Amino acid sequence: MSDDHSGQVGILVFDQVEVLDFAGPYEVFSVARRASDRRQGSTSPCPPVLLGTSTEAVTATGGMRVLPDQPLGAVSGLRALIVPGGYGVRVLMEDSAVIATLRALQPQLDVLMSVCTGAAVLARAGLLDGRSATTHKRYLDWLSELAPDCHLVRERRVVDDGNLITAAGISAGIDAALHLLARWEGQAVADETADYMEYRPPACP
Repeated sequence: MSDDHSGQVGILVFDQVEVLDFAGPYEVFSVARRASDRRQGSTSPCPPVLLGTSTEAVTATGGMRVLPDQPLGAVSGLRALIVPGGYGVRVLMEDSAVIATLRALQPQLDVLMSVCTGAAVLARAGLLDGRSATTHKRYLDWLSELAPDCHLVRERRVVDDGNLITAAGISAGIDAALHLLARWEGQAVADETADYMEYRPPACP
């Protein structure tokens, strides 16, 4: 558990992002922050912030309109960055500014995390080379093609490779966020957060 509570948890949003991919982790860190604010003398876990390629609203899968708080390229002081998946990933992978920003930010972060096919964006940036990772079960072979030097873990919902955490499909982003929260704040805080959310992690890894 880190003693440094500074910085925010940035969550990237973009057109055709999968809703639960970003909303699940956002809820975890939002609930954890509210809970810590109620505990006398406690320090608040890092607040979540939505980041976009600009501050223009994006349309998530299903038609939800989402307004980013800040542009990705202008943010500073992040403790973690979460890259979700969704149909819009294929467009995002071709955005050279996003790819360059991810490469520049990665050394500054405590953790870079992907959810679902967000791993493909990290693969395009070369950030999975020599690392262990996973993605949505239907896209494991695609990720293997994109990052042949990555050790693909097919049987786990969350893969922790130090400063890189990857989650399998959609709801696994909640598991990954709770896992990161436990790393930073302790298992009791993660359990309290999951209990408040009435979320029970699947029995499988």
